[in-house]
Amino acid sequence: MAKPMTKTQLVAALAEKMDADKKVAGAALDAITEIITSEVAAGGAVTLPGVGKVYCRERPERMVRNPATGAQFKKEADKQVKVTIAKALKDSVNA
Repeated sequence: MAKPMTKTQLVAALAEKMDADKKVAGAALDAITEIITSEVAAGGAVTLPGVGKVYCRERPERMVRNPATGAQFKKEADKQVKVTIAKALKDSVNA
């Protein structure tokens, strides 16, 4: 498996695609991240065309087990961020 792209590498690639400097590309990436974070935190969802959908799912209270001790305890209800990958991306990776 290849190493994941770092933020610096992503900003550089984005700047190249946009024909802009790295400062503008970095600001655009930060703005997109901020918009996605605020929307998902508010309970909404964001669809990134060609990439997928980012949304928040609520999980109910449940019993879990500590694998080290085997003890069971009740875990409170919480929220979990999920990403559903777009079919177009899946198809392009598997082609």
